[in-house]
Amino acid sequence: MQIHTVRRNDSLWNLAQTYGVPLQHIVEVNAIEESDPLVVGQALIIPSQPGNRTHTVARGESLWSIARQYGLTLTELAAANQLTNPAMIQVGQTLIIPPPKLTTIEVNGYMERMDEEAAAEIRQISDELTYATMFSYKIKTDGTLIELNDEVVREAAIASGVAPMMAITNISEEGFSRELIHEVLNNDLSYTHLITTVSNTMQERGFKALNIDFEYIPPEDRELYNNFLRDITAHLHQFGYLVSTAVAPKYRADQPGILYESHDYRAHGEIVDFVIIMTYEWGWTGGPPRAVAPLNEVAKVISYALTEIPANKIMMGIPLYGYHWTLPFVEGESRAAALSTNAAINLARERKAAIEYDNTAQSPHFSFYDTEGKQHIVWFEDARSLQAKFNLVKQYGLRGVSYWKLGIPAETNWYLLSENFTVKKI
Repeated sequence: MQIHTVRRNDSLWNLAQTYGVPLQHIVEVNAIEESDPLVVGQALIIPSQPGNRTHTVARGESLWSIARQYGLTLTELAAANQLTNPAMIQVGQTLIIPPPKLTTIEVNGYMERMDEEAAAEIRQISDELTYATMFSYKIKTDGTLIELNDEVVREAAIASGVAPMMAITNISEEGFSRELIHEVLNNDLSYTHLITTVSNTMQERGFKALNIDFEYIPPEDRELYNNFLRDITAHLHQFGYLVSTAVAPKYRADQPGILYESHDYRAHGEIVDFVIIMTYEWGWTGGPPRAVAPLNEVAKVISYALTEIPANKIMMGIPLYGYHWTLPFVEGESRAAALSTNAAINLARERKAAIEYDNTAQSPHFSFYDTEGKQHIVWFEDARSLQAKFNLVKQYGLRGVSYWKLGIPAETNWYLLSENFTVKKI
């Protein structure tokens, strides 16, 4: 598998000829139409062919540079070609390129929709999912839950070998509520009732894991929240359930702000089975134009997290969407519209905008002006930005990745994931 960035005068036909891949394979993997004009700067996955590939050594290449190009180690490439001296290769020599060994990870996908279409998506991508998280069961002040009508999606997951994970949140009609979680954590009856209610619901509905996504927790309740995690984890472990938390992306332990102060990375790493770090929303619907998950910022968060949480407990969040801003941006008034990768590329094609790539954020973007003279800016995810995130997972040996969210067309992501990893099933 390779990623090609479209240049001026490229066509699907000449790319198929250049890479020796059937044109239809490129079309299918990238979920595009053969008749669609390519966009300058567009990232295209060039799919791999079955069996061993070959590489003809060019002037200036070394075995090390060739191995790196194909995601192999020097030892793997030398062994495949029975080379005892890696330095002794010659220009014009044909090398066998074996398929790389895939890293095994866990993959989670949050699902908000609970209809038959959502169930069909779970079935379609089931090979690439360890967990499908039903988002969400909302807690009430008395420790009971607002139940989710998730039967069709939950049963589709179970039938497809995907572990259904139950998400509980402190979301009220106004959004995540600090008052709601404060009341539950500070009331012994509600606190105990919530643990019992969650346990009973998981047993009745066939859940295999729990995800606790409590946000905007008052700083004074930090230790109460840690104790709640200890109590609910100990209770659910009796039944063989896994427990996870979702946490805000932090750069340091004492990071100020209500999103961060009560998310104690060290305590979570010690208590629960795994932690989903929500490494997205730097660029968000109410903020100025920016990459949704800039790799430089994501890497800082993961680097800090590794000082507090074991790597085998960290699941890195990945967004399956981008945002479209109309300028000028007005704080408190402007709202960016979310869009999928293919929707972003179609918009660039329609507006005849070239796609650029920010090497610091490792994210694609483009801009254009409308008929009224207003500037538009779009940041989104593509094969290059996703591959950069997958490389980070491999570099740090993380437990896996968690997508926010399913229900957004992302065919290229699932192909790319399968080329990089073996997905663990539980």
